[in-house]
Amino acid sequence: MSDIKLLALDLDGTLFTKDKQVTVENREALKAAEDKGVHVVITTGRPLPAIDHILKDLDLLDDKHYSVTFNGGLVQRNNGDILVKKEMSREDIEQVYAAFEPLGLPMDVLSDGIVYGVPSKGNHSLYRQANPALTFVDVNSIDDIPKNIVYNKIVTVCEEAFLDAQIPKLPKQLSEDFEVFKSREIILEVMPKGVHKAEGLKLLSDYLGIDQSQVMAMGDEENDLTMLKWAGLGVAMANGVDKVKAVADAVTTQTNEESGVAEAIHNYILEK
Repeated sequence: MSDIKLLALDLDGTLFTKDKQVTVENREALKAAEDKGVHVVITTGRPLPAIDHILKDLDLLDDKHYSVTFNGGLVQRNNGDILVKKEMSREDIEQVYAAFEPLGLPMDVLSDGIVYGVPSKGNHSLYRQANPALTFVDVNSIDDIPKNIVYNKIVTVCEEAFLDAQIPKLPKQLSEDFEVFKSREIILEVMPKGVHKAEGLKLLSDYLGIDQSQVMAMGDEENDLTMLKWAGLGVAMANGVDKVKAVADAVTTQTNEESGVAEAIHNYILEK
């Protein structure tokens, strides 16, 4: 195995504990990896404004560090400079709404750090609880969402049982035209076709001149599948879903609550 030059990290269920903290062990391991010259890259479905506090806390908030945000839709420096940007069209928004609305799935449209929330059949999104750092604007219909803005992605956030019951009822065309996946037990995400974490990670690696074999990716959920498959070393968390563990090259013995990230950093970066 090549020496690791880039470490790609998911947040929820991976770097974060359930109360969204980074353990002391994980912090120390990340610092040691950086001291060894490894690029520490957060790869997340969130927009950059929603992770500013995390980047600052980990001393990554500057123009020398990078993140893959919106599940690969944006590749950027952590000072906000954009390297690659992929967007959705107004027609995309309308197509997804037509699929969600009959099933009572509320729709959140993300535009940079702003979330436009559209209820469905009396159901309102739970996204505020899932991502309180963003700015939320409630609207009555998609007609009330501005037309002259960037559409980064769409999510529906509902109670897990309801969401899992509705997903099989979504039209097959949706998955043919978009990337559709769960990123947490209560969140289903819709991205432009071809936009996912692996694609963002590949673009960043190419930009930095880092070979695929020198990339280690860690995750726990379905939206991490592509980057774990693509990376030279894909590491699933012990608490990861079965689909992720099935494609990973390795699985930690410790969960996100037990500093599984630090375990993997020691095994594959520091002690190699």
